[in-house]
Amino acid sequence: MTVSTARQLIDRLAPSAGLEGDRLTVHDADTFRSEVIDQLVSEAVFNADRGLRDAARWLIWEASQALGCPSASIHELYMARGRGEVEPTRFTVPAINVRASAYLTARQAFTEALARDAGTVIFEIAKSEMAYTDQRPAEYAAVILASAIRTGWRGPVFLQGDHFQFNAGKWKEDPAKEMAGLRDLTREALGAGFQNIDIDSSTLVDLSLPTVREQQRVNATNTAELTRLVREVQPEGVTVSIGGEIGEVGKSNSTEEELRAYLDEYIGMLHGSGTVGISKVSIQTGTSHGGVPLPDGTVATVKIDFDTLKRLSTMAREEYGLAGAVQHGASTLPEEAFHHFPANGTAEIHLATGFQNILYDGGGLTADLRAEMMNWCRTNAAEERKEGETDEQFLYKTRKKALGPFKRALWTLPAQDAEQIAENLRAKFGQLFDELGIAGTRGVVDRLVKPMAIHRPLPEALGGAVAQAVVAGAAVFERDESGE
Repeated sequence: MTVSTARQLIDRLAPSAGLEGDRLTVHDADTFRSEVIDQLVSEAVFNADRGLRDAARWLIWEASQALGCPSASIHELYMARGRGEVEPTRFTVPAINVRASAYLTARQAFTEALARDAGTVIFEIAKSEMAYTDQRPAEYAAVILASAIRTGWRGPVFLQGDHFQFNAGKWKEDPAKEMAGLRDLTREALGAGFQNIDIDSSTLVDLSLPTVREQQRVNATNTAELTRLVREVQPEGVTVSIGGEIGEVGKSNSTEEELRAYLDEYIGMLHGSGTVGISKVSIQTGTSHGGVPLPDGTVATVKIDFDTLKRLSTMAREEYGLAGAVQHGASTLPEEAFHHFPANGTAEIHLATGFQNILYDGGGLTADLRAEMMNWCRTNAAEERKEGETDEQFLYKTRKKALGPFKRALWTLPAQDAEQIAENLRAKFGQLFDELGIAGTRGVVDRLVKPMAIHRPLPEALGGAVAQAVVAGAAVFERDESGE
């Protein structure tokens, strides 16, 4: 049952945890994980009162600090990779876009990573996904951290803003307004606890300009401006991991000349300022986001240009000291493709649509709910249907848009249905983690990544409740040492 007051929210913590002044203290971690966190994350997502949602998110944030699974930056690990201190062909870091049934999905990823003693897993959400999945950064951070708590995860949690992307049309109309929007989003994500941000200005590359360096200049300029903003806003003692991008996904494959032009421009713009730059670069090697649906609704087989991936990753490391290249749009590739990514020195791989496909097509989602979601797409996304598209192609392309409107239904599936989806997700995560070579990477994370303790001010709703309790002489926020 949803709480209606801050006092009720605080009461749900007892006896496993309590507020002592402006800090959350966890007295019984096992009980907190098994009996409290499920309730807190539900309040953090669905409580109609904004103040109570914020309070629940604060409690989750503080609990993640207390239980050893805080948000962190992967920057130092990536820079060590660029220095040659981490073998580049040992593993590729999976970055998982959690679009639907977020709490259920993230728990399965953490479970499979734990089973492999893996520490190198990123959880991310793109600018576009925030809109159609109805998940702003503060909510997403709370859900992922709650998932880590629930599964008993120990160690850093890497939260990433994916594809903080410039819209080419809007940029052409009003560059200042578009930049302001990206600056606002970056501030919002950092304020929510994200410590990894991918800037995507590759959409603005103008191939009509005479030289590659001129073509990449606006891309480098915008990345540099947002880099400066990140460094200004990031928490004290934290170096946020920042990624750049040179090749818009779904377009022509990237080249060494483009990578060198972009990085030389970007580094030149930061030179002498003392500003720490990016740690990785996303490139294009033949994929497209979500894959290409065929008339029967299946996804066309894609051929990855692994030679390009290897050459550009090597250049990024050896010439610029970066972690390497990042691969987007890969989750719908055949299973046998994934072991090639670490073998070719890929630093990071972004995975999204494949997990969405498991939800829709893998079994567990009731026929009635699936049909209702497809009908929603037919009605509300009809303007996106292209001439000649089959119904299957149209629905495959647009069904992601139904995830936000049906968020509550996907969070509250019948237990048997949820477990079937969870089982399917665990199998997929396990297969991907094995192919990407991340088993046993907890050690390298523990050695290189040192999360900062970041305690946030008590939110207004909880502050008021604490003050009232003190005035009333109550002691409900302190541990009962009698054990009763």
